[in-house]
Amino acid sequence: MAGGGNAIRGSRVGAGPMGEAERGEAAPRQAVSYFCSNQHRSVVTFSVEAQVPDSWDCPKCGLPAGRDSENAPPAPKIEPYKTHLAYVKERRSDQEAQEILDEALTLLRSRRKSGDLIF
Repeated sequence: MAGGGNAIRGSRVGAGPMGEAERGEAAPRQAVSYFCSNQHRSVVTFSVEAQVPDSWDCPKCGLPAGRDSENAPPAPKIEPYKTHLAYVKERRSDQEAQEILDEALTLLRSRRKSGDLIF
C-alpha cells in the first residue's frame, strides 16, 4: 500500500477554497511612490479612500521620503549627546555659576567650623 493517506497532498494546513468569489473582491487601491535623499524609490499601496501621507520612512535606509522625486526631504539633523554639565552651562552664565559655587563653599566652611559632620 504505497501512498495510503496522501489524499491531501499539496495542501497546507488551513488552506481553503481559492479565488476572488470565496474571499470577496479586493478594495480599490492606489500605488504611491516615495523618494528619499539616497535616491531610493519606494512604492506603497493605499486604499483609494485612505488619506495618503506626504512623507514615508524609506524601507531601505530609514530616511524620510517624500512624493516629489526632485526634492526629497533632507535627512534629519542628529543632535550630539550632551552631558549634564553642558545643559547646566546652557542655563547659567559663568558668573552665575561662580556665585553659586562661592555661596555653597561659604555654607560648607561655616558648617565645618561649627563641628557638623560633612561627608
